[in-house]
Amino acid sequence: MNELLARAMQGVDPDDPGAFLQIFMNLMALVPWGQLILWQIVFVVVGGLLGWWRGRTMAGVVAALILGPFGWVVPFLPRRTPPPLPGSKKR
Repeated sequence: MNELLARAMQGVDPDDPGAFLQIFMNLMALVPWGQLILWQIVFVVVGGLLGWWRGRTMAGVVAALILGPFGWVVPFLPRRTPPPLPGSKKR
């Protein structure tokens, strides 16, 4: 934890009004953004393929985009059918 705090505070004057922004930028520089974006693209592609296979491409893509690999189950969930309109009869 001390190492993380030292890296976040590197080159920051705590009395400076912009210290928060500098600490935030130092912490964001530690995040492996390239790998995170690559994995998210993989999750969305697999979700799209699973959705296409089940006939629900958009549901697979959106669920994988929001939930990552946990969204892969959404295309396999049963579809919700809207309730019947009042006055309509089934034949």
